[in-house]
Amino acid sequence: MARISDEYDDQRRLKRYTKALCAVKLEMSAVRYTLDQEHRGYKQQDDPTIYILGELSGQNVILACLLSNQGKGAAASVATNVARTFPWICRKGHKGWRFMIGIGGGVPSERHDIRLGDVVISMPQGEHGGVVQYDLGRLTEDDLERKGFLCPPPADLRRAVVTMKSNHVGQDNKNDETVSAMTQKSTSPQDLHTPVARLTCAKRGSDKAVERQDRESNLPEVHYGLIASGDSVVKSAMKRDRNVQALGDVLCFEMEAAGIATEHSCIVIRGISENVDSHKNDAWQKYAAATAAACSKELLSCLDPSRSRAGAAPPKLPRGLLLSDPGPSRLGTRPTFGASRGNNFSVGGF
Repeated sequence: MARISDEYDDQRRLKRYTKALCAVKLEMSAVRYTLDQEHRGYKQQDDPTIYILGELSGQNVILACLLSNQGKGAAASVATNVARTFPWICRKGHKGWRFMIGIGGGVPSERHDIRLGDVVISMPQGEHGGVVQYDLGRLTEDDLERKGFLCPPPADLRRAVVTMKSNHVGQDNKNDETVSAMTQKSTSPQDLHTPVARLTCAKRGSDKAVERQDRESNLPEVHYGLIASGDSVVKSAMKRDRNVQALGDVLCFEMEAAGIATEHSCIVIRGISENVDSHKNDAWQKYAAATAAACSKELLSCLDPSRSRAGAAPPKLPRGLLLSDPGPSRLGTRPTFGASRGNNFSVGGF
């Protein structure tokens, strides 16, 4: 673990924390162990949210853990608590930002080669601010009658995303490097095992599987665009495609971001743990959480590169945090990760 310091001893020092990173328990572990330094925790008497304070890429950050597993209601509750306990983060004109870090389901297409282990970052597109709520309105046979509007990311964060994206034109993203460093620091190498999916394509039917070409690079990629958020789980490719047709060029589905973006400007970072179809499994969840956390670390460094600690190694990981490629399934077909390690498949039509 990183060393403990006394950064929060008084209110003046507490106000040095200007970035709030929100996540559920699974992703919280991944984000926590990318910290360059962890400070002593903070507890507000009338706030049930779990907070961890620390430094990440030269920025003083607050990690806020959602109290329940998922859903925009839980996210909205945490956003409200953060605004009450750390009001300067939300104050107009103050450089305080929110990041929503976690996992989601990818929407691979001919236009977007999204694979397991990749990362999607919410960015405005057309009339949408980056996050679009798929259950905010009425889905008819022909279209979605939308109601309401979700806040776009703040301008400074959008500029940081553009900077990071331009950096990746001339060099690889740092996700793999950060995740590798996290793995090397693990105190429990025996936990980096190969999980076996409980359900395979053979059990669900794979007659509509689409084989995709291997990638040249061995790195998980970062995609930028719309993220669909809502309380209901999308369990079929047919429902997914109807939502995508109604909402626009959606890259990812998840279940928390709308709870924050309804009232607060934020940016959403999602590691892809599965494709949005009937083939559900949790084999990639911990790895996807790690790639999302790694991406948040790089994005924070783009806010103020002069403050970033170059080469700072993250502290050791907790037991049970899987950061390795989950590997092949029982059938010998491998999950789709960055570049290819065998045949890659995308399943649709169920």
